[in-house]
Amino acid sequence: MTMNVQSIASLPDKINQIRLLTAEIINKEILPNENKLWRYRQQDGVSDQDKATAHQLREQIKAKVKQAGLWAPHLPDEYGGCGLSFLEHAYMNEVLAYAIGAASLFGVVAPNSGNQKILLKYGSEAQRKKWLVPLTEGTMQSAFSMTEPDNAGSDPRSIKTTATRDGDEWVINGHKWFTSNGIAADFLIVMCRTDDPNGPSETNGKMTQIIVPTKTPGVNIVRGIEVWGKRSDHAEIIYDNVRVPAENQLGQTGSGHQAAQDRLGAGRVYHCMNSVGQMWRAFDLMVERAASRQVHGGPLHEKQFIQGFIADSYIDIQTSRLMTIHCAEQMESGADARTEISALKIYVPEAYSRVVDRAIQVWGAAGVTGDLPLAGMYQGARTLRLADGPDEVHKILIAKNVMKRFHSGGSWDFGN
Repeated sequence: MTMNVQSIASLPDKINQIRLLTAEIINKEILPNENKLWRYRQQDGVSDQDKATAHQLREQIKAKVKQAGLWAPHLPDEYGGCGLSFLEHAYMNEVLAYAIGAASLFGVVAPNSGNQKILLKYGSEAQRKKWLVPLTEGTMQSAFSMTEPDNAGSDPRSIKTTATRDGDEWVINGHKWFTSNGIAADFLIVMCRTDDPNGPSETNGKMTQIIVPTKTPGVNIVRGIEVWGKRSDHAEIIYDNVRVPAENQLGQTGSGHQAAQDRLGAGRVYHCMNSVGQMWRAFDLMVERAASRQVHGGPLHEKQFIQGFIADSYIDIQTSRLMTIHCAEQMESGADARTEISALKIYVPEAYSRVVDRAIQVWGAAGVTGDLPLAGMYQGARTLRLADGPDEVHKILIAKNVMKRFHSGGSWDFGN
């Protein structure tokens, strides 16, 4: 089944063109070849010839993406991207996420894409040339190293990895895990505490992000962490007196927390728009199955249980989509969207889980096999309830923001 994408009358022509061009590549180039493109990741015993064919096919699709002017939508023209605004990119993401792995064929690969944005905003021109350009060209891989096994990932103030200045070098010591893409990375962006961890609490927020080449002495990659029963590229890493030049620091000393928030705020919206695209795919698969499967004397779609599934999933997708678009509009306008970000970060992954769960139920046993993308979607949806801050922390933030408005003498304005 192909993705049905039409122009939206209320949107500018540019956004409609981006969505239509993206959908054309998805439908013509990626969906018919999904099994070939990623088969080597899913199955054992894939021949070298099959791997080479898949690589060649991916490169051909990337060339068509670049020809269409859609490569690296999150980056400006001068750094190899197509310079989309935040809102334009959000609208593109819901189309892009419909096909498994399609984002990587458009030059959007986490954590590289998030690191690219950080390098763009906080990096010097020399750092951009050395690290950003190769990332965009695909000749380098990067990782983001923030979470620690012994500290709450939802509280950046608990980070214990330190970077101590010694002349013209930073000396880094600490223990990280869930370092995204840490196994394949050529360099890591490491979140470090750059002040005295035993000092007064008011001085303990000075985090700094530092670029660390993976081959630097003292970078000990312990393992790829097992996730959902499979080894992943999320690495556990011990930094043991790792020395890097002071010039590898990103931005000013102490700017690391803000850089992380910049990254995570935008990332949460992109994750939710990606979730909408994958919900869309799961919905289409569910409806296709309901229309074609004969059970107890008639097609599944005539059964009231299944009609309820279809209606509930439609509602979940529409509410998720509109919440996410509204939040993207807020961020595009420069408004304070922290409450909206937290709200959609809670709601969308839960809705995503529900939509995929219903699709699996309609497909029956086939729904949990590797023949369909639903099992992977289900795992991804559950993981999102932890990634970028657990739901519980975001609920606390929403309540605090609402009460702050109330105590200042105003009620909440749901229209803005």
